[in-house]
Amino acid sequence: MKYTEYDFNEKTILITGAAGFIGSNLCFYFQNNYPMAKIIALDSFRSGETLSNGNLKSFGHYKNLLGFKGTVISGDINDKELLNQIDEDYDFDFIFHEAAISDTTASEQDLMVKTNVNAYEDLLKMAINHNANMIYASSAATYGDAASPQTVGNENPGNVYGFSKLMMDNITYDYLKKDLDISIVGLRYFNVYGPREYYKNKTASTVIQFGHQILAGNTPKLFEGSDKILRDFIYIEDVIQANIKAATPKKSGIYNVGTGKARSFQDIADILQKELGTNLGTNYIPNPYIGQYQFHTEANIEDTKTYLEYAPKYEMEDGIKDYISEIKRIYEVEVK
Repeated sequence: MKYTEYDFNEKTILITGAAGFIGSNLCFYFQNNYPMAKIIALDSFRSGETLSNGNLKSFGHYKNLLGFKGTVISGDINDKELLNQIDEDYDFDFIFHEAAISDTTASEQDLMVKTNVNAYEDLLKMAINHNANMIYASSAATYGDAASPQTVGNENPGNVYGFSKLMMDNITYDYLKKDLDISIVGLRYFNVYGPREYYKNKTASTVIQFGHQILAGNTPKLFEGSDKILRDFIYIEDVIQANIKAATPKKSGIYNVGTGKARSFQDIADILQKELGTNLGTNYIPNPYIGQYQFHTEANIEDTKTYLEYAPKYEMEDGIKDYISEIKRIYEVEVK
């Protein structure tokens, strides 16, 4: 499905974080819909390097790009020499910037700010140099424990990740004061789930984690009161839609990308069991994060609808139904 009448054929598109969850889905969206587009996929790819919390520094995985026919570059967006070389070698029309240290539990504040904030400005300068529209991943983490519906302008980040994304947005606002010939759009993703997220390991969505628990014959584990813990869960196809619409927006700015509807973790477990034909019940465990846990997120998407002409198409039931065959495939290939 094409999400815009704009023709990306013959355009050169840089996608950072291209071996990650959202970046790889963007790569295949352009490849499948605009075969004459030139796609440059930049990712640091994973190594054995970990953060202090034990999680991988990079989640990029080659398997997310199996079947991709564009140009793949392995490199770190903090490498200024690499960015300068890419700047010289290509003439970009669009930059989709998905690369980041996205682990919300990471304590390396220096690396988080360097990677998410400083490298973003370097890439933004590249976009301006190439007269290329910039679309980048901000985050609902900018809101922290702000009341629902979360609305742009009412931020309260509760960790360094959310802080770094808010600083990216502040850079955007500063550049938008200038007389630029490009558009700049920051997209604040809420709780995204869907194909190609598995290699995020423990940071993958509860949808695939619950799905694999159920396929293993285990009762899904939920925190007590999970029917009252609500999140704005958004299927990857709607996130891709938002990115494509953001490439040629009516207005530059920062926009929420969610469904505008809060759903519970209990809903996820129940829908999965229905789709998988199981009746394992639910195993409730104490919530150790009381006092530091968001109990309700819901994106205010009115501006997103107005200025990006974005309209979410997937209810949770639709998204999980569409995703279920991939959850099963990953279980058979990677988990079982």
